[in-house]
Amino acid sequence: MMDPTEVSPELYQVVFENDRVRVLKYRDEPGDRTKPHSHPDSVMVTLSSFRRRISSGERSVEVALEAGEVRWLGAQEHSGENIGDTETVSIFIELKEPSIELKEPRTDPTEPGAAPKATTLGPS
Repeated sequence: MMDPTEVSPELYQVVFENDRVRVLKYRDEPGDRTKPHSHPDSVMVTLSSFRRRISSGERSVEVALEAGEVRWLGAQEHSGENIGDTETVSIFIELKEPSIELKEPRTDPTEPGAAPKATTLGPS
């Protein structure tokens, strides 16, 4: 795994971590780019509106999100570029694999009351 806090430490910072999650704060300016990195399954919360180009290999996608959006991100490797005219500020809540001792079952998305399946933000 290419840790975003190691390959782009000027853009990512760890704000909380325990044995279940790692929370990253991401902030950049127009024109800034991340180096290729990976994220495990994560939840992203946008704190600002922004436009980005997310690339993985030969694939790329342009994304425009509003402040306050919450998105599920499946595990992925990518790089990103701020292609807008505003800074990007977001929080990533990265999920860690539960340890063997952990007895909590994972939520089955087909169970009644489970959260709806979300779409992937970047290339998968």
